[in-house]
Amino acid sequence: MLDGEGEAPAEQRARAFANDGLPPPLDLLIGKVADRPAQVGDADWAAAKTSGCTEDQLFELVICAAVGKSARLYEAGLAALAEATAEGRPDHAS
Repeated sequence: MLDGEGEAPAEQRARAFANDGLPPPLDLLIGKVADRPAQVGDADWAAAKTSGCTEDQLFELVICAAVGKSARLYEAGLAALAEATAEGRPDHAS
């Protein structure tokens, strides 16, 4: 998804995945996709199209943003689980 062939440049896909460093107005759409997906609307899509990206490119960036957010949440969950179940913690039930 990040390094393979795509319509959007690999650097843009990586930035969307990380939700970091995209120029306006792409940053607004990608930020919403990552943090407030229920609030993404037609106006957000229309504004992002003014960046010169095609619909295919925007679609790829949106998917990268969603998968990136999911990956970060998954990693945070694994870290919290590891911390909660770590041996030697005073509150750890053996």
